[in-house]
Amino acid sequence: MEVLEWIQELFANYGYSVLFFGLLLEFVALPFPGETTMAFAGFLSYTGRLDFTLLVLIAFLGTTVGMTITYFIGLKAGLPFIQRYGKWFLFSETKLEKTQRWFEKYGSVLISIGYFIPGVRHFTGYFAGIIGLPFRKFALYAYSGALFWVVLFLGIGRVFGPQWMGVFHIFELYAIWIISGIAGLVVLILMYRYRKGIAAFLLRRRAKLKLETKIKETSKGR
Repeated sequence: MEVLEWIQELFANYGYSVLFFGLLLEFVALPFPGETTMAFAGFLSYTGRLDFTLLVLIAFLGTTVGMTITYFIGLKAGLPFIQRYGKWFLFSETKLEKTQRWFEKYGSVLISIGYFIPGVRHFTGYFAGIIGLPFRKFALYAYSGALFWVVLFLGIGRVFGPQWMGVFHIFELYAIWIISGIAGLVVLILMYRYRKGIAAFLLRRRAKLKLETKIKETSKGR
Protein backbone atom coordinates (compact mmCIF):
# COMPACT_ATOMS: atom_id res chain seq x y z
CA MET A 1 0.00 0.00 0.00
CA GLU A 2 2.91 2.36 0.66
CA VAL A 3 4.09 1.84 -2.92
CA LEU A 4 0.60 2.52 -4.23
CA GLU A 5 0.30 5.70 -2.18
CA TRP A 6 3.68 6.82 -3.52
CA ILE A 7 2.55 6.16 -7.12
CA GLN A 8 -0.72 7.99 -6.50
CA GLU A 9 1.19 11.00 -5.18
CA LEU A 10 3.49 10.98 -8.22
CA PHE A 11 0.51 11.05 -10.58
CA ALA A 12 -1.10 13.84 -8.57
CA ASN A 13 2.06 15.93 -8.87
CA TYR A 14 3.45 15.04 -12.30
CA GLY A 15 0.62 13.47 -14.31
CA TYR A 16 1.39 11.52 -17.48
CA SER A 17 5.15 12.14 -17.29
CA VAL A 18 5.38 9.66 -14.38
CA LEU A 19 4.63 6.84 -16.79
CA PHE A 20 7.16 7.88 -19.42
CA PHE A 21 10.14 8.54 -17.15
CA GLY A 22 9.29 5.74 -14.72
CA LEU A 23 9.23 3.05 -17.42
CA LEU A 24 12.30 4.48 -19.13
CA LEU A 25 14.25 4.31 -15.86
CA GLU A 26 12.98 0.82 -15.12
CA PHE A 27 14.43 -0.48 -18.38
CA VAL A 28 17.75 1.16 -17.66
CA ALA A 29 17.56 -1.24 -14.65
CA LEU A 30 16.75 1.29 -11.95
CA PRO A 31 14.08 0.25 -9.41
CA PHE A 32 10.59 1.36 -10.42
CA PRO A 33 7.30 -0.58 -10.13
CA GLY A 34 6.37 -0.30 -13.80
CA GLU A 35 3.58 -2.88 -13.97
CA THR A 36 1.87 -1.59 -10.81
CA THR A 37 2.14 1.98 -12.10
CA MET A 38 0.57 1.03 -15.43
CA ALA A 39 -2.29 -0.86 -13.80
CA PHE A 40 -2.98 2.10 -11.50
CA ALA A 41 -2.81 4.49 -14.46
CA GLY A 42 -5.34 2.30 -16.23
CA PHE A 43 -7.59 2.60 -13.18
CA LEU A 44 -7.25 6.40 -13.32
CA SER A 45 -8.45 6.24 -16.93
CA TYR A 46 -11.39 4.14 -15.71
CA THR A 47 -12.33 6.96 -13.34
CA GLY A 48 -12.00 9.48 -16.16
CA ARG A 49 -8.98 11.30 -14.72
CA LEU A 50 -6.59 10.24 -17.50
CA ASP A 51 -7.00 9.38 -21.18
CA PHE A 52 -6.40 5.70 -21.96
CA THR A 53 -5.13 6.19 -25.52
CA LEU A 54 -2.63 8.79 -24.37
CA LEU A 55 -1.50 6.48 -21.55
CA VAL A 56 -0.83 3.69 -24.06
CA LEU A 57 1.20 6.03 -26.26
CA ILE A 58 3.27 7.44 -23.37
CA ALA A 59 3.88 4.03 -21.77
CA PHE A 60 4.90 2.58 -25.15
CA LEU A 61 7.33 5.44 -25.77
CA GLY A 62 8.85 5.20 -22.28
CA THR A 63 9.33 1.45 -22.62
CA THR A 64 10.77 1.49 -26.14
CA VAL A 65 13.08 4.45 -25.47
CA GLY A 66 14.40 2.69 -22.35
CA MET A 67 14.87 -0.62 -24.20
CA THR A 68 16.59 1.11 -27.12
CA ILE A 69 19.02 2.93 -24.80
CA THR A 70 19.99 -0.34 -23.12
CA TYR A 71 20.43 -2.03 -26.51
CA PHE A 72 22.93 0.60 -27.66
CA ILE A 73 24.74 0.56 -24.32
CA GLY A 74 25.18 -3.18 -24.68
CA LEU A 75 26.16 -2.86 -28.36
CA LYS A 76 28.73 -0.07 -27.90
CA ALA A 77 30.09 -0.86 -24.42
CA GLY A 78 30.04 -4.65 -24.59
CA LEU A 79 30.16 -7.33 -21.94
CA PRO A 80 33.36 -6.15 -20.13
CA PHE A 81 31.78 -2.75 -19.42
CA ILE A 82 28.57 -4.33 -18.10
CA GLN A 83 30.55 -6.72 -15.89
CA ARG A 84 32.65 -3.87 -14.50
CA TYR A 85 30.08 -1.11 -14.05
CA GLY A 86 26.79 -3.00 -14.13
CA LYS A 87 26.53 -3.04 -10.34
CA TRP A 88 25.74 0.69 -10.44
CA PHE A 89 22.62 -0.17 -12.44
CA LEU A 90 21.77 -3.22 -10.29
CA PHE A 91 23.06 -5.41 -13.14
CA SER A 92 24.68 -8.22 -11.18
CA GLU A 93 26.65 -11.14 -12.59
CA THR A 94 23.86 -13.47 -11.46
CA LYS A 95 21.23 -11.53 -13.41
CA LEU A 96 23.49 -11.47 -16.46
CA GLU A 97 23.91 -15.24 -16.35
CA LYS A 98 20.17 -15.71 -15.86
CA THR A 99 19.40 -13.56 -18.91
CA GLN A 100 22.00 -15.46 -20.94
CA ARG A 101 20.39 -18.81 -20.02
CA TRP A 102 16.97 -17.52 -21.01
CA PHE A 103 18.39 -16.27 -24.33
CA GLU A 104 19.92 -19.68 -25.01
CA LYS A 105 16.54 -21.27 -24.31
CA TYR A 106 14.22 -18.92 -26.20
CA GLY A 107 16.47 -16.96 -28.57
CA SER A 108 15.37 -13.56 -29.82
CA VAL A 109 11.75 -14.29 -28.86
CA LEU A 110 12.86 -13.69 -25.27
CA ILE A 111 12.96 -9.96 -26.04
CA SER A 112 9.17 -10.07 -26.46
CA ILE A 113 8.21 -12.53 -23.74
CA GLY A 114 10.87 -11.19 -21.36
CA TYR A 115 8.59 -8.30 -20.41
CA PHE A 116 6.56 -10.80 -18.40
CA ILE A 117 9.52 -12.51 -16.67
CA PRO A 118 10.63 -10.80 -13.41
CA GLY A 119 14.36 -10.21 -13.26
CA VAL A 120 14.79 -10.70 -17.02
CA ARG A 121 12.94 -7.90 -18.85
CA HIS A 122 15.27 -5.23 -17.47
CA PHE A 123 18.32 -6.86 -19.07
CA THR A 124 17.19 -8.26 -22.41
CA GLY A 125 17.98 -4.97 -24.15
CA TYR A 126 21.53 -4.94 -22.79
CA PHE A 127 22.12 -8.55 -23.76
CA ALA A 128 20.63 -8.13 -27.24
CA GLY A 129 23.20 -5.38 -27.80
CA ILE A 130 26.03 -7.39 -26.25
CA ILE A 131 25.48 -10.33 -28.63
CA GLY A 132 25.23 -7.94 -31.60
CA LEU A 133 21.64 -8.72 -32.55
CA PRO A 134 20.73 -6.63 -35.65
CA PHE A 135 18.76 -3.56 -34.64
CA ARG A 136 15.91 -4.28 -37.05
CA LYS A 137 15.38 -7.70 -35.50
CA PHE A 138 15.71 -6.29 -31.98
CA ALA A 139 13.18 -3.54 -32.73
CA LEU A 140 10.68 -6.01 -34.20
CA TYR A 141 10.63 -8.12 -31.04
CA ALA A 142 11.15 -5.32 -28.51
CA TYR A 143 8.56 -2.88 -29.83
CA SER A 144 5.85 -5.45 -30.54
CA GLY A 145 6.37 -6.96 -27.08
CA ALA A 146 6.29 -3.49 -25.51
CA LEU A 147 2.96 -2.66 -27.12
CA PHE A 148 1.37 -5.88 -25.89
CA TRP A 149 2.84 -5.43 -22.40
CA VAL A 150 1.66 -1.85 -21.87
CA VAL A 151 -1.82 -2.44 -23.34
CA LEU A 152 -2.26 -5.51 -21.14
CA PHE A 153 -1.33 -3.87 -17.83
CA LEU A 154 -3.01 -0.56 -18.56
CA GLY A 155 -6.02 -2.62 -19.63
CA ILE A 156 -6.17 -4.41 -16.28
CA GLY A 157 -6.83 -1.11 -14.53
CA ARG A 158 -9.10 0.17 -17.27
CA VAL A 159 -11.30 -2.94 -17.59
CA PHE A 160 -11.51 -4.12 -13.98
CA GLY A 161 -11.73 -0.71 -12.32
CA PRO A 162 -11.92 -0.93 -8.50
CA GLN A 163 -11.04 -4.67 -8.66
CA TRP A 164 -7.81 -4.07 -10.56
CA MET A 165 -5.55 -4.90 -7.62
CA GLY A 166 -6.91 -8.43 -7.20
CA VAL A 167 -6.64 -9.17 -10.92
CA PHE A 168 -3.17 -7.61 -11.04
CA HIS A 169 -1.84 -9.85 -8.26
CA ILE A 170 -3.24 -12.97 -9.93
CA PHE A 171 -1.63 -11.99 -13.22
CA GLU A 172 1.63 -11.13 -11.47
CA LEU A 173 1.81 -14.64 -9.99
CA TYR A 174 0.90 -16.55 -13.15
CA ALA A 175 2.00 -14.14 -15.91
CA ILE A 176 4.23 -16.53 -17.83
CA TRP A 177 1.54 -19.25 -17.86
CA ILE A 178 -1.19 -16.82 -18.88
CA ILE A 179 0.94 -15.43 -21.71
CA SER A 180 1.87 -18.94 -22.84
CA GLY A 181 -1.81 -19.85 -22.91
CA ILE A 182 -2.69 -16.73 -24.90
CA ALA A 183 0.16 -17.38 -27.35
CA GLY A 184 -0.95 -21.00 -27.77
CA LEU A 185 -4.53 -19.90 -28.40
CA VAL A 186 -3.39 -17.36 -31.01
CA VAL A 187 -1.35 -20.05 -32.79
CA LEU A 188 -4.35 -22.39 -32.86
CA ILE A 189 -6.61 -19.65 -34.21
CA LEU A 190 -4.08 -18.78 -36.93
CA MET A 191 -3.64 -22.45 -37.84
CA TYR A 192 -7.41 -22.84 -38.16
CA ARG A 193 -7.75 -19.59 -40.09
CA TYR A 194 -5.06 -20.57 -42.61
CA ARG A 195 -5.60 -24.33 -42.50
CA LYS A 196 -6.11 -24.63 -46.27
CA GLY A 197 -2.89 -22.80 -47.04
CA ILE A 198 -0.98 -24.88 -44.46
CA ALA A 199 -2.41 -28.11 -45.89
CA ALA A 200 -1.45 -27.06 -49.44
CA PHE A 201 2.08 -26.18 -48.26
CA LEU A 202 2.48 -29.58 -46.56
CA LEU A 203 1.28 -31.40 -49.67
CA ARG A 204 3.77 -29.51 -51.85
CA ARG A 205 6.50 -30.24 -49.32
CA ARG A 206 5.66 -33.92 -49.28
CA ALA A 207 5.62 -34.09 -53.08
CA LYS A 208 8.99 -32.34 -53.23
CA LEU A 209 10.52 -34.80 -50.73
CA LYS A 210 9.17 -37.77 -52.71
CA LEU A 211 10.65 -36.34 -55.91
CA GLU A 212 14.05 -35.75 -54.26
CA THR A 213 14.02 -39.31 -52.86
CA LYS A 214 13.15 -40.73 -56.27
CA ILE A 215 15.97 -38.75 -57.93
CA LYS A 216 18.47 -40.00 -55.33
CA GLU A 217 17.35 -43.61 -55.83
CA THR A 218 17.66 -43.24 -59.61
CA SER A 219 21.14 -41.77 -59.24
CA LYS A 220 22.23 -44.68 -57.01
CA GLY A 221 20.82 -47.18 -59.53
CA ARG A 222 23.08 -45.77 -62.19
